[in-house]
Amino acid sequence: MMIARWSIDAKFGYKQNAVDLMQRWLREIGPQAGFSADKTRLLTGSVGALEATIQSEHLIEDLAELSRAWDKIASIPEHKQWSKDLEPFVVSGTSRWEIYRVL
Repeated sequence: MMIARWSIDAKFGYKQNAVDLMQRWLREIGPQAGFSADKTRLLTGSVGALEATIQSEHLIEDLAELSRAWDKIASIPEHKQWSKDLEPFVVSGTSRWEIYRVL
């Protein structure tokens, strides 16, 4: 098992807008790519982390599963529009994927 974590930093004053859009993605787009609600959670910075950070965490079997999800995401028209909707609320250059092994 692995954890695939996608992270962004919201612009000052726009964190709630970004969180709302992330929640919408998890409800409407994520399931189309294979990210089920029972294996996904949304996190935000609190103590010892940047308050602006928002992370989407997905429990996956292996990197092949993540690769299939990425391929599927690329084919979902709603994802392209969602990305454009999210962009004004995110600090440019902060999006990143981190992959962790579950022990």
